[in-house]
Amino acid sequence: MTPFGIAGVQMHVTVGSNLEAMRHRIDLVMHLYPWVQMIVFSELCVHGPLLPHAQPLPGESEDELCTAARRHGIWLVNGSMFERRDGHIHNTTSVIDPQGTVIGRYRKLYPFQPFEQGVTPGEAFLYWDVPGVGRFGVLNCYDIWFPENARTLAAHGVEVILHPVLTHTIDRDVDLCIARATAAMQQCYVFDINGLGAGGNGYSAVFDPHGRALYEGGGSEQFIPVEIDLDQVRRSRQNGLRNLGQTLKSFRDRRVDYPIYDRSQADTAYLEALGKLEKPAQGVPLTLGEPRDHGAPQPKVVF
Repeated sequence: MTPFGIAGVQMHVTVGSNLEAMRHRIDLVMHLYPWVQMIVFSELCVHGPLLPHAQPLPGESEDELCTAARRHGIWLVNGSMFERRDGHIHNTTSVIDPQGTVIGRYRKLYPFQPFEQGVTPGEAFLYWDVPGVGRFGVLNCYDIWFPENARTLAAHGVEVILHPVLTHTIDRDVDLCIARATAAMQQCYVFDINGLGAGGNGYSAVFDPHGRALYEGGGSEQFIPVEIDLDQVRRSRQNGLRNLGQTLKSFRDRRVDYPIYDRSQADTAYLEALGKLEKPAQGVPLTLGEPRDHGAPQPKVVF
């Protein structure tokens, strides 16, 4: 058994600094659950969801969280905050080690366009090893809707995906389905941590490498302390999910490549026909596609 204690924090997020509230909850989690080794907050928890609160990194807010991590000797994932960098704004997650050092910053690869306007996508993944425990990685909210992201982390040995989210919309149920499916398909743990108020509508959850829900929360403030076992990931990946499908091995041994990922040869005509990435307007007629031929379908070989 390789145990590791992680606590998600589902808290009320306001517009502006939430640092004092975060520090208070860190102290309380560690008082109640001293076995916890990592705390994870929700997306944009640090300063809320408005772009004017973007700050440079490193900076004072990050420094305060580093101090809290060092004081308690824990890993700390700040959820994220808007970061001003080289004339752009990124949605950035800081990962802090128990010595209070920022070991990496993950910039959200897929801002929630067209709604998360003004945010520049990142260009790199972030994963790291907790010594003697296992490999961890971060995906920020909408990133998990693109299965290539989770597959990339899993293919690099990531065993726990930390997934801070800010979802206050009516698709939260779909969010959770995707998080559960990610845990099953990549045979890993997924900590899906949402906020409240300006930070989301809650219903955080934790899924294990067999696709089972270890915890499913509600719409109130709560701490989510869960002790996971990294050996469960290794067992699932070796013998299959519930001793059945061995998806990572099958993906490794695939006999097909995917031209759609090769921009130089991909046929993207259909994707281009979808139109601009923009917010829908009232009464816009459907313009996608051509009249359908209801005759026998014609096969097309694409590989």
